[in-house]
Amino acid sequence: MPVFLVANQVDGLFALFQGIVLGLVQGITEFLPISSTAHLIIFTDIFGWQNQWNKAAIDAIQFGSVIAVVIYFWKDIRAILSGALTAFQRKDWNREEWKILIGIVIGTIPALGVGFVLKKLNMLPESVLVIATMSIVMSLLLALAEQIGTRKRGFDELEIKDGILVGLGQMIALLPGASRSGSTLTAALFLGLRRETAARFSFLLGIPTLAIATLVQAQDVLQEADKGLPLLVGVVSAFIFSYLSIAWLLKFLQRQSTWIFVWYRLALGVTLFVAIATKLLKEV
Repeated sequence: MPVFLVANQVDGLFALFQGIVLGLVQGITEFLPISSTAHLIIFTDIFGWQNQWNKAAIDAIQFGSVIAVVIYFWKDIRAILSGALTAFQRKDWNREEWKILIGIVIGTIPALGVGFVLKKLNMLPESVLVIATMSIVMSLLLALAEQIGTRKRGFDELEIKDGILVGLGQMIALLPGASRSGSTLTAALFLGLRRETAARFSFLLGIPTLAIATLVQAQDVLQEADKGLPLLVGVVSAFIFSYLSIAWLLKFLQRQSTWIFVWYRLALGVTLFVAIATKLLKEV
């Protein structure tokens, strides 16, 4: 077999391996409050995969996470839409499903609107310094939410204002390293929701933002035929590990606190600052 054919096969297999690994990283970190963007940027930088997997390609892998969260919460989504339709027909504005739906819709607008403007103005910095800073800031905010949150309110006690306020918190996730699930979970805990309820609501509220943002950010790479199979493998990998991650986190938060994520994010931020300082000292 000609050498160039062997090389092409090896490159193709390696691209598939990269897709599996990046899908795994995306799936595990998207719904845990530790920032998928931060981990994917760090991961591709460490292994030097930036040329094969640019930002658009990595964003496209998020489709797996979108599919996973929709399938996992399909019963909830259907119940909310059905209940909201009934509420609209009967003009029952106090119905639980109506308040949740309106809260999600209104809460989605700020992040999408501000994100669109910042993207057009190219004002969304993606650097290790920003990731390190936001990782520490969000760890401290999550710790504060754990300390002062009452954790008394369940899913049946959600109000429209919860969606608005958690949606405003979602805007923080526009900064790399902040984490969409982390910012919404933190905001929900500040509002006094129980941990499992806070996570469940943050996932539901994040579905429109995650889906629309993924479509917008990944539209360029969908036209690149050469990335077809590795990208598909990445999406499938992200779907599998996203689904498992959601199931694990909801079960974990029924009996445990979020302190493990506080300490992890703090350690990650400090480690990145040390790495940045070490690199600067070597360049002096």
